[in-house]
Amino acid sequence: MDEMHEWAGKHVSPAFQGPQGRMLGIEATFVQAKLDGVTRLDGGEDVWAMTLWDRDVPRLTQTMRDIHARVAPEIEWTPQMGLSRHCPIQYVMEWSAPFLELDFYQTVDLYADEFAQPIGVFKPVYRAAKAKGLRLRAHAGEWGTADDVWQAVEELELDEVQHGIAAADSPQVMRFLADNKIRLNVCPTSNIMLGRVENMASHPIRKLFDAGVIVTVNTDDALMFGIGVTDEYLSLYRAGVFTADELDQIRLNGLTDQPLRP
Repeated sequence: MDEMHEWAGKHVSPAFQGPQGRMLGIEATFVQAKLDGVTRLDGGEDVWAMTLWDRDVPRLTQTMRDIHARVAPEIEWTPQMGLSRHCPIQYVMEWSAPFLELDFYQTVDLYADEFAQPIGVFKPVYRAAKAKGLRLRAHAGEWGTADDVWQAVEELELDEVQHGIAAADSPQVMRFLADNKIRLNVCPTSNIMLGRVENMASHPIRKLFDAGVIVTVNTDDALMFGIGVTDEYLSLYRAGVFTADELDQIRLNGLTDQPLRP
């Protein structure tokens, strides 16, 4: 992860500085999704970014809406407010409040270093997001343990876990996820390139799927890892991890909040 951040700081970050630079990144996301044949896209901006817009969250939000309408109106966009696990909770609460007041954002995600702070610290903002009807997500189990995945789901009342692959190490946690229909949004190539998984053929997504856990296939960051969602599906197929029919079921699971069962 440290090497990835160093590379991004040198090669990616300089192109996306300031509010307009960050909006260029949003535009690039829609362009990439359109080229990749994506029909439903979840994404948005970190609540911290409001400080770059003189705390004018409506203007920030309208700018993203204008980009969506101009670049890829045919894509169903689910706007997301992002939270960094590095930030003190008092700031996260302050920054997220105007996002929630808009009644526009539909999902929330907590990301960055899993070990920066205990995940329970973020309960207040997740309670506020739940009260507004947002779908609740958080990164867990990319680097942590299966127990970390379970704790994240219970502490924050998650609907989905980003990555969550450590759950494959525990039959009990996999059963918990399956029984409670908690979806794992898995990024296979990212896991391999960052050294979390040895290769595609041995990726734990198969074990999770066989245990009845609902999974989707995603690209973590097209700029960083150089592939799109289509490539992720093809890689899993070519490695013999899933059949075409199984991948189609997984594809459909990514298009609905009521996932299909094997």
